[in-house]
Amino acid sequence: MSTRLNRLRKLVETLPETEERLTWGHPTFRVRDKIFTTFGEQDGKAAITVKQTKAKQEALCGDARFFVPAYVGKHGWVGIYADQVEWEFIAELVEQAYRMTAPKTLVRRLDEA
Repeated sequence: MSTRLNRLRKLVETLPETEERLTWGHPTFRVRDKIFTTFGEQDGKAAITVKQTKAKQEALCGDARFFVPAYVGKHGWVGIYADQVEWEFIAELVEQAYRMTAPKTLVRRLDEA
């Protein structure tokens, strides 16, 4: 599981002003103190959750590789079984979650990079 967490850390490190914080017993990743992705377990498997829209959640969660996470699922978040989804797609979802959460100035900085 630590290999998957390290891969997620490397993805998040490429985004401006992010930080990792242990919250609720697992790593959460934030931009300016707002969580946009987390890492943990679901059904005994490594899982990543990402902030998304309800429409994106509905589109993805019909696929068994994705799930509606407890607590934040009602807000559109998506759970991903980390060992079942290609990392390029995970990277896209993490960046989308970041863009939904970060202030516009940081999103512009990301676009300029």
